[in-house]
Amino acid sequence: MLETIASHLDSIAALAPTWGLVFVFVFMAVESSFIPFPSEVVMVPAGFLAARGELALAPFPALAAAIAVGVLGSLAGAFANYYLALWLGRPFLERYGKYFFVKPEPLARACEVFNRYGAATTFVCRLVPVIRQLISIPAGISRMPLGSFALFTGLGAGIWTAILAAVGFAIGRSTADISYLELCRKGKDAAAANLPFVIGGALALVALYFLASKLVMGKGARK
Repeated sequence: MLETIASHLDSIAALAPTWGLVFVFVFMAVESSFIPFPSEVVMVPAGFLAARGELALAPFPALAAAIAVGVLGSLAGAFANYYLALWLGRPFLERYGKYFFVKPEPLARACEVFNRYGAATTFVCRLVPVIRQLISIPAGISRMPLGSFALFTGLGAGIWTAILAAVGFAIGRSTADISYLELCRKGKDAAAANLPFVIGGALALVALYFLASKLVMGKGARK
């Protein structure tokens, strides 16, 4: 899929000065929904174009804008999944989800992870391939509070989009000429190489969050 989409990026990049940030929002919303779509072909080229000054802004403001819009698109797709799951319910998704890209095995795994570890999984799992898009579904099935869902999803999506955009930005600043297919492959490889460290950091943040919550609740109980 990466090769197929990357082959069309030349045409899309020509429209980047006018429509670039709109494309980032739309494609990241698609990527964050149940439709399989690689985020590497969105945020890595967005960072690359920002570095080249082709997003109608100076490089660093363009990078910040691309990340912000990418996060908003990710939230839009995640909320689509959330409300779809809330409306349809797990039995329907398990039986018919395969007809619209929600396969039973990944769905069962996402539900298992969410039920076992709770709301914070919507943060960590936004960094994990395959389950990243599906973790919003058990959140909807479980009627996770919208504020917590938006916060954890936004944090996870923010880290992921920032990493991909930063990789593309670095390539754009250091490379004279590169095809979009090679750009996406390089970006994907760089993100994959650093993914264990990113997930480890995210888990550490979750552990600190729960530790701080426990301490605060313990103090409140003693009072």
